[in-house]
Amino acid sequence: MPGTPPRWDLSNVYPGLESPALQKDIEWVKDEAESIKKFYQDELIRLDTSSSKEGINQAISTMVDKLNTLMVKAGTINAFLHSYIATDSFNKQAARMGSQFDQVMVSIQKVNVLLEAWVGQFKDILPEVFAIGNSAGEHAFPITEMAEQSQYLMSEKEEILTSELSLSGSRAWGKLQGVVTSQKTVAFELDGETKTLPMPALINLHAHPDEEVRKRAYEAEMDAWESVKEPLAASMNGIKGWVNTLNDHRGRKDALHQPLDQARIDRETLDAMMDAMEDSFPVFRSYFKAKAARFGQEALPWWNVFAPTGALEKEYTFDEARDFILKHFGNFSEELQDFAKNAFENNWIDAEQRSGKRGGAFCMSVPGVKESRIMCNFDGSLDQVMTIAHELGHGYHNFNMYQADKTPLQRQTPMTMAETASIMCETIVFNAVMDTITAPQEELALLETALIGDSQVIVDIYSRFLFEKEVFERRKKAELSADELCEIMEDAQVKTYGEGLDPEFRHKFMWTWKPHYYSAGLSFYNFPYAFGMLFGIGLYAIYKQRGDAFIQDYKRLLSSTGEAPAAELAARFGIDIRSKKFWEDSLAVVGKRIDRYCEL
Repeated sequence: MPGTPPRWDLSNVYPGLESPALQKDIEWVKDEAESIKKFYQDELIRLDTSSSKEGINQAISTMVDKLNTLMVKAGTINAFLHSYIATDSFNKQAARMGSQFDQVMVSIQKVNVLLEAWVGQFKDILPEVFAIGNSAGEHAFPITEMAEQSQYLMSEKEEILTSELSLSGSRAWGKLQGVVTSQKTVAFELDGETKTLPMPALINLHAHPDEEVRKRAYEAEMDAWESVKEPLAASMNGIKGWVNTLNDHRGRKDALHQPLDQARIDRETLDAMMDAMEDSFPVFRSYFKAKAARFGQEALPWWNVFAPTGALEKEYTFDEARDFILKHFGNFSEELQDFAKNAFENNWIDAEQRSGKRGGAFCMSVPGVKESRIMCNFDGSLDQVMTIAHELGHGYHNFNMYQADKTPLQRQTPMTMAETASIMCETIVFNAVMDTITAPQEELALLETALIGDSQVIVDIYSRFLFEKEVFERRKKAELSADELCEIMEDAQVKTYGEGLDPEFRHKFMWTWKPHYYSAGLSFYNFPYAFGMLFGIGLYAIYKQRGDAFIQDYKRLLSSTGEAPAAELAARFGIDIRSKKFWEDSLAVVGKRIDRYCEL
């Protein structure tokens, strides 16, 4: 249909779900996982700290090469299957194949557990082993990290049992949340016609220009989540209980311990950033109250949190969004522009809103073809244009790692650094647009778009952090009812949004549709977004100072985000992430936007 946003194309990966090549590769992955397990049993287990360092080096190098090859093929299959599952939860064949491949991924996870425990015994002599060279030396950072994390493993039998039980435990609960939220629809009157809207489309009406539509959409959303809150509460309880139990048995200090290790930051860094964020809340509340005043209100009801203001009422076709992004990417670098152009021309983006498709947006790597694919729910708003720019930034990050021939083990980037390129791309587009406008109402509209995003990443992210922390702590004592989860969510919003939100119309169901809460392997899928945004703002300030000379250093940073802790990578640009001042300086940039917004 003309004007319909595109669906992505993965036909260069596999022709379809029934492809013989796909089935052949799935069988290969199964066999290779067993081959690595046999290699462990026949060869690796014979080596210990009394073995020669040359022998250990060769064993680790062989293990690394085998793992990288397996991860490319398995990652490609996983991405291909997920492309169907995320965009069409009604596809029973995709769901079945995804479930079957989950079992294959569990077998790979079991192999990883064996290898991690095995490497851990060599932790003290690894520097000498790496000095010999080969693949072991080239992968010093991920192997060292693997050895350090091995101290938080249970026994081999317990870890393998945990992996197997995850299929009917944590993974099943996560799938339930995905199915319930993606298949829920609402009958909604829009433009004089009653339409059946999937939840992502209903949620996107938060940004509709008509307040009456926004209010009705908010009320319809509250009713919709009320009707499915019990299965979603069961999912939340299942996953958080699962994580708490494993943390206790693995010797983790608390629920934050593993997420901090995964983010490759320490508590000092987290505390510095979160303290700076909390200090900024009064400034954000002045923005909320100024926005409320534009609607004749003392505080914002939730349906006006995402409301547009100003005179920029233009709706973009997808083609216009493409041209808009390409133009401004070109102002940063020709390579970034060429990358994005290739993504558009080859249908890497699934942008159409439709029933069965999950909400939100993401970018996934497809390692077998060294490409990325992007999912979003395009509605013609400037916010969605910025979302596409954001996700293309993730793709550009992948592109730089592929271009540098980084292996899967070398590409394992923590969430904190994974937002670096995406935030940069958002900032490039936003600032380029701001430089071209002259009318105050257009400036207001653009500032509004930016501040909606900024407040979500700082204020709302903090509320999600408080919510998840409280849920983990209370889940240790008992299961939480859906109403209790709503109370915790509202309390977190009181502590962050404060008087900026109308107490009668908060969003108590924010926990239902955010998939971030429903991943047992990625708890606290929130603070890394704030890290990424504020780190990106800091990097953009350095780019403005250095100009084109910044680009090559930036590309080297993107290509190496899987090979060093966040503090070390930041230090390359003179940034001390343990200093509260760095975070305050980045927040001050947002503060200036708020000051200007209030002036207008």
